[in-house]
Amino acid sequence: MEPPVPARLACDGPVRSGLKTSRSTFERGILASPGVRDWSPPVTRAATWLLLVIYLGFISLGLPDGTLGVAWPAIFPELRLPVGFAGTIMLMITLLAGAAGFASGWILARFQTGPVVLVSGVLTGSALVAISRADGVTSLLLAAMPLGLGAGVVDAGLNSYVARHYDGRHMNWLHACWGIGATCGPLVLGEAMRTSVGWRGGYLALGLAQLSLAVVFLATLRLWKIVPERSFAARPGAADETGAQLPAHSAAGWLSPVIFAIYTGVEASTGLWAATVLAVDRGYAPGVAAWCGASYYGAITAGRIAVGFGVDRWGNRRVTGVGVLVGFAGGILFAASGGPLLPAAGLILIGLGLSPVYPCLMHEVPRRFSATATPTIIGRQSGAAGLGVALLPPVLGLLADRALAAIPWVVAAVTLGLWFAIRQLDRMTAR
Repeated sequence: MEPPVPARLACDGPVRSGLKTSRSTFERGILASPGVRDWSPPVTRAATWLLLVIYLGFISLGLPDGTLGVAWPAIFPELRLPVGFAGTIMLMITLLAGAAGFASGWILARFQTGPVVLVSGVLTGSALVAISRADGVTSLLLAAMPLGLGAGVVDAGLNSYVARHYDGRHMNWLHACWGIGATCGPLVLGEAMRTSVGWRGGYLALGLAQLSLAVVFLATLRLWKIVPERSFAARPGAADETGAQLPAHSAAGWLSPVIFAIYTGVEASTGLWAATVLAVDRGYAPGVAAWCGASYYGAITAGRIAVGFGVDRWGNRRVTGVGVLVGFAGGILFAASGGPLLPAAGLILIGLGLSPVYPCLMHEVPRRFSATATPTIIGRQSGAAGLGVALLPPVLGLLADRALAAIPWVVAAVTLGLWFAIRQLDRMTAR
């Protein structure tokens, strides 16, 4: 196989003669991205393989999410822990992931994306293996710590790299891959718990899968330096959203992470409380309430896949604005409706509307901010995303004790506030 050539040489001048010109459908999809049509075949192949590795990385990132809730009914009696201690573990993981996200800008600037993703893969894989061997509260907490740290850094690192090197559709499909992982992880744990290996065997399997992916990261380290950054110049047929290229410490540089905290708070709160509102407040059967909740997460994943086919034509800002309004409309429908079908339709609308917000806002960062500010801003956004998950759902939990039926209305109101905040960010980062 012909070795890849350095990105700088590959992008200078016409493609050299003698190189193979046949490309797979996936490679042609890479070439269709703006600013990369002049890449040589070796660079295109490198970009294609690396994108597949990044997709696997985000599937891996989603694998542990949701597993604790599935395994906890078996974990807490075996380790003699309080049933409510799961909340403490999740809070610790979320806060550590947020702290790692905030620090990721400095870490990525010093060590570069490839090595950071490799180390993060080792950390998360080792953490899952350690959880499978936990024998008490101390070992369980120590095992969970690298899970949060590794997840926070790899989340910010992969988002930053895709935002700077790939197109908007790839960012949406990247986050759809997270949904695939978040779906498969609990399924693996659930199947393991039906067999003699139990929850320990399930976590061991997930940990070994993560460590196997770390081997893939190690084998593909050179690819991270080959793929050149994409161009942000306007192109025919696409929305012209070239922004102001602001520094990291501008007002917009701090509003952006606040928006992420609001968004993730809305997303997590909807997922956490929707089924409870239906089952406890409205008297739905638990199975029906669970189906409605599952439809919400399915809509998020499906929405990200679908949006990926058109986001580069419509533009990140337009898709985000319309999406939040659709999510708001779904929230009103869920809050006001009765019967089994309309609440499910409302949750599906919420999921579809919110689905492009996270990836599109991430992908828009290099247009809004300078090249040196981009890793810092994405790190802040990843960290703030964790804080949003840690703060808003528990606050709504306090409300649930007094007025459970009010939660959907509060979430809808916060969603509308999110739309206004994004509009303000768009104005601040306009040319």
